[in-house]
Amino acid sequence: MTSRIPRDSRLRLVRPRPLAAAPRAVNQRRPRRPAPRPPEGTPVAAELAKMARTGLAGAVRVARWADNALGPGRDAATADGKATLSAASAERAAADLGLAPDQVRADWDTARLAGLVEVHGDSARPGWRLRAWDRDDSAVLRGWVALFDAWSLALPEPEGHEPAAVAEAVSAMPQVLSFLQLSAGPVPVEQLLDLLQQRVIELRTERCEVTYEPGAEPPVEAAEPAGSPDAPAASLAPLLDWALEALASVGALTCDAGQATLTPLGSWAVWVKLEQICVAAQSPAGNIEQSAEDMLRGCAQLRPNAARAEYRAWLAARTVGSAVSELIDAARGEDALLRGLAFEALRVVGAPAEPDVRAVVDEPTLRPYALLWLAEHDGLDPEDAHEVLTREEATWLWVDTAAAVADHGEAPMLVRHLESAVQPTVPRLLDEVRAVGHPRTVQVLVALAAAHPDPALAKAVRRAAFQVHTGG
Repeated sequence: MTSRIPRDSRLRLVRPRPLAAAPRAVNQRRPRRPAPRPPEGTPVAAELAKMARTGLAGAVRVARWADNALGPGRDAATADGKATLSAASAERAAADLGLAPDQVRADWDTARLAGLVEVHGDSARPGWRLRAWDRDDSAVLRGWVALFDAWSLALPEPEGHEPAAVAEAVSAMPQVLSFLQLSAGPVPVEQLLDLLQQRVIELRTERCEVTYEPGAEPPVEAAEPAGSPDAPAASLAPLLDWALEALASVGALTCDAGQATLTPLGSWAVWVKLEQICVAAQSPAGNIEQSAEDMLRGCAQLRPNAARAEYRAWLAARTVGSAVSELIDAARGEDALLRGLAFEALRVVGAPAEPDVRAVVDEPTLRPYALLWLAEHDGLDPEDAHEVLTREEATWLWVDTAAAVADHGEAPMLVRHLESAVQPTVPRLLDEVRAVGHPRTVQVLVALAAAHPDPALAKAVRRAAFQVHTGG
């Protein structure tokens, strides 16, 4: 016997929540994990940023000149029509800024390495760090770390050395820098040369995959690195001098009286790199080597804190640009859950992802997620970020999140998902859901009708699903 008591089909009004992913459909707040503290004596971030601004002042000046003189549509474009710093542009910048052309070229190269200028094919444009330079200390520090990472490009390599030998020295320098950071003071260059020599020998030994028969003599090429430990020292000395000079040119260390000392910025940057390695080594779910899509699938069942730790580990093992591109490509797929999780991972990336997120705002599938990301990035509370969405965008996002719940969640979660709709009644929700044209509308409505315990509401939802299916 069915009840004839009239049912109130109105949805219970609740404060809408950001609908970034199915796991967040249940009201889980994101506790913040305290950031690791740098070694004692490290200047605060504001002081480090001040040092970085001072060291990169010349690069910023040339980047801003290029933004004004070489931007699209400007009369001062180069003769070949390319917004790159050609010889003519260098001469013009030197005249405008009162500098020597060689200094302009050096500052231009530094600006490119620090991300103040981004070169795309035959054109150049200001990087996001240049826009945020005066107001965002984190942008300044990220720019300086990018320059620190590219120290081997700051000066030409010494002549007379094989590319493989130069590559070995570059690969061995992180251990040398770690030793300098742990020493927290001047270290004789001779001691650093010994350490560099040992590390190069280790690298050569690790690459040696030749197996020998018992009693057989190893080939001379294989035996040389391990059997003659003093042999590389003479050839490594000029490479070490070049490395130290290049690191000094970017402001990471100083060399005086045969001793090298990390600057406060250099010591902090080495600590940051060591922290990234530690985070990558502590991946809780072992997804570091996976693609973005597989990593996100592996994080789907993790709690929010564990998932963010996995995102950090995965990001630490990649360059920011390639990681962001992979995450956005994964978000473009058909799985709505991965779309939400991809933007959760982009929240961990933070400011460096902003240009790429802005670039996808016009893609209908990604637009609501991108707008929420940008709103939170601009300082809006996550609970209020939904206000930047139009009614149609919020409804589209509601359907997309419901699709993720239907594919990966449980029936009660899908029923609870009704509470996050912006529409006050079921009929209005169904009308607007039908209007937005989400490709998963029919599947979502069928799943919702099957999950909801109210027969009358379920019948109305099934009728709406049939009408969408038949085009009625």
